[in-house]
Amino acid sequence: MAFLAREIIKKKRDGESLTPEEITWLIQSYTKNEIPDYQMAAWAMAVFQNGMTTLEAANLTRAMQHSGEVVDLSFIEKPKIDKHSTGGVGDKTSMILGAIVAVNDVCVPMMAGRGLGHSGGTLDKLESIPGFNTQLSIEKFKQQLRELDHCIIGQTKNICPADKKLYALRDVTATIESIPLICASIMSKKLAEGIDGIVLDVKFGSGAFMKSKAKAKELAIALQAIGEENGKKVTAMLTSMNQVLGRYVGNAVEIWECLDILKDPSSHKKYEDTVHLSLALSAEMLRLAGRAKSYDDGYEIAKTSLTSGKAYERFEKVCFAQGGDLNKLPKPYDPFDVLSTKNGYVSSIDVEAIGIAGIQVQAGRKKIDDVIDPKSGFEVLVKVGDKVEVGQPIAKIFAKDKAATEIASDLLRHAFHMSPDTISTDALIAETIVSTRG
Repeated sequence: MAFLAREIIKKKRDGESLTPEEITWLIQSYTKNEIPDYQMAAWAMAVFQNGMTTLEAANLTRAMQHSGEVVDLSFIEKPKIDKHSTGGVGDKTSMILGAIVAVNDVCVPMMAGRGLGHSGGTLDKLESIPGFNTQLSIEKFKQQLRELDHCIIGQTKNICPADKKLYALRDVTATIESIPLICASIMSKKLAEGIDGIVLDVKFGSGAFMKSKAKAKELAIALQAIGEENGKKVTAMLTSMNQVLGRYVGNAVEIWECLDILKDPSSHKKYEDTVHLSLALSAEMLRLAGRAKSYDDGYEIAKTSLTSGKAYERFEKVCFAQGGDLNKLPKPYDPFDVLSTKNGYVSSIDVEAIGIAGIQVQAGRKKIDDVIDPKSGFEVLVKVGDKVEVGQPIAKIFAKDKAATEIASDLLRHAFHMSPDTISTDALIAETIVSTRG
């Protein structure tokens, strides 16, 4: 059935709900280049201004999901559960939890993204492992899932082509922040993986896309509703990004942190927040998969899988299967100490500024085609609430370029705010919104 784009734009402009048929036609036509960008931009702005019902957003997600290839994993007769993070600084849990969950007879298919702006990307981190191939075909993706229950790849050109077009359009038309459009973008790609359920790590705070917990919760509730409307189990955790997660920020340096955690339980105190969040997300994934009776049960199962070395063995096998050589993981550049200029207690950290400093040393990218330097990055030595004295190192910079190091050191020095008094810290996991489907 044919529609007129103008009438669909007008309907949404006037605050009316669109039918599933109208949404499907719009997305299919735009994907085929039968609707011009200027009309789609007008529609996106109408959605931005007037929002969408949960049913509309679910239908939009479904239309985008089916705009290209949908991975069929029905041949795998076990639960298929993924995790998605809305992005942050030092966010490296995928490399840990995927292996933890996979060794407990759960299939963990992951299509991850690259870093852009201040937040890092899982693909960039994995590609710092020499030889690691994130661009597997869907057939090889399926084969590895059959053999190892875990695979991490980039989104292929045939998965959700509508999302690629619409995201690029939103980026230049001031409609990025629309909750329904964000949700459809995230969930369409995840549903196209062929999963049964997903745990969402929705971050808030200075290093997150959503700065306030209230906005993060709004996004989490919308994501959950859309996923469940499409028949999936969805749990969302609201987590604080008011501090860097763990100690290292970058690419190879974050893999080194993950390897420490996977191989050496004695390191877990050093990386307490990375370990806790990885176990917490794993616990909920195991619960959704039916491999744990409760969150607490799942946490203990995950902890045992980590401390026993089984998770490391699986991560090592995944790396090998995708061509990666962990023995050749590059060491970082020689460190440059960033020294505190004040006495006091760390009262807050501008985590976004730390992420931006990463771009200066090529640990991140301003544009999608910027080249990443896997050996660059930072080690953050203090957390909120820590006592600091003048001249004490608060961070280390690993960088090739002296001029970039100086710019980054200035950004880092100003990112740590001091107080004369002790201060309480936020809980890492602020709230969990449990799936209503089990």
